[in-house]
Amino acid sequence: MILKEPVPFFIDDVVRLRKPHPCGSHDWLVVRIGADIGLRCLTCGRRVLLPRRTLEKRLKTFVSRGPKALEHQGDDDGSHSPVAG
Repeated sequence: MILKEPVPFFIDDVVRLRKPHPCGSHDWLVVRIGADIGLRCLTCGRRVLLPRRTLEKRLKTFVSRGPKALEHQGDDDGSHSPVAG
């Protein structure tokens, strides 16, 4: 079995899901990151928590990426800065 890398989600990403919310919106704002991803509907403001795996399956596309995602775009070369501590 081949394991895929998890999709990198960041706070303030706007994601479009495959099926619409009952209010009619497809777009959600990422408000929490972890094993569960917190989302807020951009039309009605409803908040939901979805397991990361479920969100990855329902994800259609990223509408826009948050500022943290833009910072990490240059980090794709595999080099990581050491953690101070």
